[in-house]
Amino acid sequence: MEYVYAALLLHNSGKNIIEKDITAVLKAAGIDADPSRVKALIAALEGVNIGEAISQAAFTPVQAPAATTHAEAAPVAGEKKEEKKKEEAEESGMEGLSALFG
Repeated sequence: MEYVYAALLLHNSGKNIIEKDITAVLKAAGIDADPSRVKALIAALEGVNIGEAISQAAFTPVQAPAATTHAEAAPVAGEKKEEKKKEEAEESGMEGLSALFG
């Protein structure tokens, strides 16, 4: 996760996200950077618009599920299919971002 944070720090400061700079940020944090992990991160970020990915990410607090009634707990079959399609569509749009989080 520290590798991703290093990339986000560089992005936020307007710097290019390159191996040398990722390694420098990690070193400044007292972390011995693994060159293969740094290269993998750079490869995973290739072609990813980090600003756009951040703006699309859902930063909502996790809430405990509310108690449900029996009617709420058993959705109609058609509703299940629609929810599944929505989830699949959301997942396919975030494939590049998922590489960042291993």
